[in-house]
Amino acid sequence: MNKLVSIIVPCYKQAHFLDETLQSVLNQTYDNWECIVVNDGSPDNTEKVAKQWCSKDERFKYISKENGGLSSARNTGIKVSNGEYVLPLDSDDIIDANFLSTLVPELRKDESLAIVSCYSLFFDKGVDNIIYKLKPKGTTHLNLLYANQLIATSLYKKKCWEEVGGYDESMKNGFEDWEFWLSITKRGWKYKIVEDFLFYYRKSRKSMLVDTIKNHSEKSREYIYRKHKELYIDDFDNCMRVLFYQLKTHRSSEMKIKNSIEYRIAKLVSRPLRFFRK
Repeated sequence: MNKLVSIIVPCYKQAHFLDETLQSVLNQTYDNWECIVVNDGSPDNTEKVAKQWCSKDERFKYISKENGGLSSARNTGIKVSNGEYVLPLDSDDIIDANFLSTLVPELRKDESLAIVSCYSLFFDKGVDNIIYKLKPKGTTHLNLLYANQLIATSLYKKKCWEEVGGYDESMKNGFEDWEFWLSITKRGWKYKIVEDFLFYYRKSRKSMLVDTIKNHSEKSREYIYRKHKELYIDDFDNCMRVLFYQLKTHRSSEMKIKNSIEYRIAKLVSRPLRFFRK
């Protein structure tokens, strides 16, 4: 018997991509799914687009809520879902037609698995314009300590979401999926990477991931390290190696910038301005 999969699609200011995302859901060769679009207080025409899909196929459902962030939107959709498996899907990304038919059997046949993921293709504007290929690895929480090996759009058992209390809604600046995977796998659950390119990630200059890496990376990492400190204490020696390597890399990059011709020219040009400010 095929398991029901609940696909959760939070949407905030992405109505212009929503049709393409939901079409990829409708294209699935695995047909036992429900798709819940969660309007997270979006100011655009998300509601209109979502309701059009609800009228096309009864497997599409729509929820509207006040803006609360990505974790809140995902949790809201999962709370009303009926599936035994959950698939988060951002409203600007695309899944291959064989995504569910490939990943669901993997989750069914191995009781030790909580999560199944796959290789990803990063695209710009259209899926025919691939700019990067992601091939994650690993099977346990040890592979997730210092880098997130799992894309947010990974298939997992709903009971694991229940075990950890859902996504951490205090994490509104990104990496909430990384923290979520750690919360699950540190309990002894494993994950698996299917070595097929079945997920298409839309590369955007203004995406949440870009903003996180640019402005919130250190703070979000610190939050994860502190919340799961027992894992990093157990891995203390390696943790120190990683942190000091990152510090050394940052310093080297900083020195490279300071020694560049462009930096020296800018410094010379700004000297008169600094003099007048004094």
